[in-house]
Amino acid sequence: MSNLFEKTASLSTPIECFVFDAAEEEFPVKPHWHYFAEFIYMLRGTASMTADGDSFTAKAGELVIFPPSCVHSISPAGGEMPVYSVLKFDLGKFPSISSYSPSPAAMFRYAREKGMPIYFGAETAAEMECAAVFGDCIEEMENFRYGYDVMLRSQIYRLIYRMIRHWEKEGLNIWDCPSNTESDSSIDNITEYIDRRLGENIRVADLAGACHLSYSAFAAKFRARYGMTCKEYIERMRIFKAEEYLLFTDLDIDYIGRETGFSDCSHFIKSFRKYRGVTPKRFRDSKRS
Repeated sequence: MSNLFEKTASLSTPIECFVFDAAEEEFPVKPHWHYFAEFIYMLRGTASMTADGDSFTAKAGELVIFPPSCVHSISPAGGEMPVYSVLKFDLGKFPSISSYSPSPAAMFRYAREKGMPIYFGAETAAEMECAAVFGDCIEEMENFRYGYDVMLRSQIYRLIYRMIRHWEKEGLNIWDCPSNTESDSSIDNITEYIDRRLGENIRVADLAGACHLSYSAFAAKFRARYGMTCKEYIERMRIFKAEEYLLFTDLDIDYIGRETGFSDCSHFIKSFRKYRGVTPKRFRDSKRS
């Protein structure tokens, strides 16, 4: 299945949201998989979709979700070419909202094991308020205003928990779902563990230990799942966090570098230029102008 793996810009932008017009983009979408979850909300036309061998036809107003590591494809189904909204994100970055409930990532795995539906008709999608959720997410991505990341996450949480409530109606006992805790980290939720520690000196050996894996086993599993080394992932996430500081605060470059876990200012500037093509100061000046 490795040859079907799709690298994603989500490693530079943890949440992606956009409208896909099949008449203007490369289409059909060939079979592939990725570590993040992908939600598709149909706006116009009809599309034929597959997910791990299951097939269904999606029409305007309907919702389809592709869980992490699910091999899926999208192709035309006759008539008008499809236009749909897309939400892509790493479920590992959405921790549990309470100490007594499992994380969304754990609940999605459990729901998939129990055969819960990943296709939702127009009536159910309307109950989940998909049109409003996807519309708000796209607006936040386009305007990129202060607090956009919080707004995006709140809308995604809103959709996730409406979906879980629907699965409960379908017979899913969510309280039987195994719960992930910080002391029981795995390769599935290690990105959440990393994100909480970006300002610290993160050692890959410590991450491997948190997952109860040897260094080499952890490194191989991480690369297989995320398409890059763990060190590269950490550096990319630090750059993304630094971008937020540069855009929405007046903190000086040296402080931002330290706050996001870089050893010194020169290392921060070098890494930022590597991924963004400009220095942090030029990035801030160009965005604000």
